Amino acid sequence: MKVVLSMKHRLILPGVIALVLLFAACSPPPPLRDDKLLQDTSLITNDPACSSPCWRGITPGKTPWSEALTKLQDDTTLESVNVQNDDKSKAMVAEFQQKGGSSCCQMFSEDGESVNVLFLRVAPTVTLGQLITAQGLPTYLVGSPYSDDQAVMNLIYPEKSLVVYAFVPGTKGSLSESSEIVGVLYMTPPDMDLLIKTSSLHAWDGYKAYQAYDTSEFEVTPSVTLTPTPNGG
Repeated sequence: MKVVLSMKHRLILPGVIALVLLFAACSPPPPLRDDKLLQDTSLITNDPACSSPCWRGITPGKTPWSEALTKLQDDTTLESVNVQNDDKSKAMVAEFQQKGGSSCCQMFSEDGESVNVLFLRVAPTVTLGQLITAQGLPTYLVGSPYSDDQAVMNLIYPEKSLVVYAFVPGTKGSLSESSEIVGVLYMTPPDMDLLIKTSSLHAWDGYKAYQAYDTSEFEVTPSVTLTPTPNGG
């Protein structure tokens, strides 16, 4: 089965389980753990009024773009909210960061009307053990190498439309309760469904070495193929 690949899916879905792609042009690569990134512990406080995939009152697939943009602009802990438009479509991206911090975060809309994706690089203040206590066990995961001493395990929660990035000290490292969370991706349920259908994923099997997962068989393999749109829109 083939699915036409829109601008959003070119930008988000193929790269959602490869955090390294966000920094492919950088040399040497920046550290994945950075205290100047977004200070956010909402994954473990799990406010019932705004739990995953909601973040600070913004829920992909539900919150209008204009309302979400206002929330970012009015948030006194954030700054440098910069909006970019796509010349070939109605797609829009808003970049923002922690006040006094490093560039960290993006909000994406495919149609300019509602939010589709929130991507946050976060300061390493939350551990994997804390995440699992608050959110439960992930269903799937897959590793992404980054540099000699840095890698991420991408933890996927389909029912929450959530992907969480856990730091591993290189491909020879291991996941543990103390592994630090360095990124979060909130998305719509349809996008999560498409992610599952277009990805090769391992089933969660506990705290293990990166290579133990990397060399094992995938429990999920792609069932659809993404095809770019002819006009690139």
